[in-house]
Amino acid sequence: MHQHHRITHTQVIHAPVEKVWAALTEAQWVKQYFFGTELVTTWQVGSPIVFQGAWEGQTYKDQGTVLEYEDRKRLAFSYLSSWSGLEDQPENYLWVCYELEAQGPDTVVTIHQTNYDAEKAAHSAQNWKQLMEAMAALIE
Repeated sequence: MHQHHRITHTQVIHAPVEKVWAALTEAQWVKQYFFGTELVTTWQVGSPIVFQGAWEGQTYKDQGTVLEYEDRKRLAFSYLSSWSGLEDQPENYLWVCYELEAQGPDTVVTIHQTNYDAEKAAHSAQNWKQLMEAMAALIE
């Protein structure tokens, strides 16, 4: 896994932890803010995680493995984007981690991700910002 370019994005969502966790982990929520992506996973550690759908007429299937799952606190998974054009080799998988912390009635969401290079890392950070804003708009 490419550990050398790591981003962290933190956002306060004005909703309780339970609601934010559901929005991050349940397929019917994810689809609403993640460009119609279908999330397929049982969230069992060691089991597959798949993000699939179609974007501008092109179908995609991004995949990985669930690495950590601590209910309403933290989860992590490996991730290979079908857009990367890279082979399905262990070293081409990225690492993504979500951490949630209650702050009164709000939830602090921290997303960590590794990336292939600095440019892609900056792009990911921007994507996460947009996704979290879209998610917040949905559940706040």
